[in-house]
Amino acid sequence: MTGQEHDFSHLDRAGRATAGLARSPRLAVTLAIGAGIALAWLILAAMAIRGAESRVAGGAPGDALLKGLPRLPLPEFVDRLFALCLTPAPLAGSAGPQALALVLMWFLMAVAAMLPSAAPMIRTYCEIADTARIKREPVVHPLVLVAGYLATWLAASVAFTALTLAVYGFAASGQVLDPVIGLAGAVALAIAGLYQFSGLKQACLKKCRNPFSILFANWSAQPWRIFRLGLQQGVWCLGCCWALMLVMFAVGAMNIFWMALIGLFTLIEKQTTGRVASQTAGAILLVWAAALLLVSA
Repeated sequence: MTGQEHDFSHLDRAGRATAGLARSPRLAVTLAIGAGIALAWLILAAMAIRGAESRVAGGAPGDALLKGLPRLPLPEFVDRLFALCLTPAPLAGSAGPQALALVLMWFLMAVAAMLPSAAPMIRTYCEIADTARIKREPVVHPLVLVAGYLATWLAASVAFTALTLAVYGFAASGQVLDPVIGLAGAVALAIAGLYQFSGLKQACLKKCRNPFSILFANWSAQPWRIFRLGLQQGVWCLGCCWALMLVMFAVGAMNIFWMALIGLFTLIEKQTTGRVASQTAGAILLVWAAALLLVSA
């Protein structure tokens, strides 16, 4: 590429900024992902505050702190979305609108808690793409990879929604965002704890910790192949984290403090080596499950 092709001095400020982003996909990806994560947390925080205000005293953990926070302004459609999420799960009739609202809620939770842990994979792809670009080889934009990754979590959000409607429809747990207590909550914690010790968990975690070999071996200049690669990476991530998402049933599906804790733990787990972090979390979850059973007996 010639120096003339890099000359954007004839453009206005907005044009020069846009051209700079187009020339630097890594910056565009960083800004897009950062904005997406921030927006997801903002909406979830506002919804969590609304949920704390709607519950009686002694509701979900952290409600007392949330009630003291200022109300965040929400567009009307977000308020309607939250109202649907708070509606008790129907035992009969159409659950379509509520199901769509819950899918969006679970997807926002995945973006907020899981997308940050995918940063090493996305950064690795950008580094390989930069090398290919220097060699003047065709490169698929990193956001195609991110779209594939998020598509996996969107599909998982549908599954979590079906489980949510089933659990809250038959466990008589009140509002959909309230914690599940008793046997159902203990089962969710026990499954999450036991999975931390499983070989499948470690196999998925190994894939997430070493994205370079997978990305390099499956490199392609075809967008649909990179999208599929993002799907595959999303599957490995889902294999690592699906059981941890079950903890949200025991603490309340919109418990933003536990959501942040799970997101932080997932990030640490993928950045460290060995099984200490996974097994320590598993032991804590199993003890918690046993304690919940004893209290509920």
